[in-house]
Amino acid sequence: MDREDLSENEIRVLDNKIYAEESKKAEAYPYGFVPTFHRYRLTEYEKKKGRTIFVCSMADLFGSWVPDEWIEEVFAACERALQHTYLFLTKNPKRYLTLALAGKLPAKANMWYGTTATTPDENFFWGGAWHTFVSIEPILRDYSGEIGKMCDTFAQWVIIGAETGNRKDKVVPEKSWLDEIVKTCIESNITVFMKDSLVPIVGEENMFRELLWDRTTWESEKGQEWLDRYYQAIDFRDTNLYNKIRSKETKK
Repeated sequence: MDREDLSENEIRVLDNKIYAEESKKAEAYPYGFVPTFHRYRLTEYEKKKGRTIFVCSMADLFGSWVPDEWIEEVFAACERALQHTYLFLTKNPKRYLTLALAGKLPAKANMWYGTTATTPDENFFWGGAWHTFVSIEPILRDYSGEIGKMCDTFAQWVIIGAETGNRKDKVVPEKSWLDEIVKTCIESNITVFMKDSLVPIVGEENMFRELLWDRTTWESEKGQEWLDRYYQAIDFRDTNLYNKIRSKETKK
């Protein structure tokens, strides 16, 4: 079937690669934005050395338009290659819950289910049987007061990133927003991964790039040093504020 014959509302399944004319390279998006299941790729990593795999990094496997059957096939492929760590991420966390209630969401040590949240108002998926995380990227608002509740309930790993690109109304997070999240994570023993987009805001010395499943990335000592600096800065600000108030009272 030619691409021109496809309806925009269709979904497609590919059991074999499609090659562009006069090219030896398979097309990544042969049907444009039509949801397409590249089934032939499911066995690609079965015999490869263990690595971290971000599943559907350029799509949302848990979108409402994706059939359960596709998701189940992906899960089955993951369970056939247990040497890898799999990261799933969605903006539709209700789908996790629906699958879990139907007994279709594997609770495996190497499978991590993430929710994208750009503000603290958005819904999250969490549960004791599953590894869950939150990706606050891009962070669009201050999470003060909310990040603590979130970490107490479900977050085992927190990713933070700033908006990139040159959008006219691009939100540049304040350092205090990031400090609040990092402080809560360190004090709650939650691993935190900060995207490079935050370096210009907090500085490389304040960056954490921790992966919960990889102890070599944990930075407990650095975290304690960070906390010491954080509280020293608060004490310094409080002392300065106290001195200013006393100074004004003396002048009166």
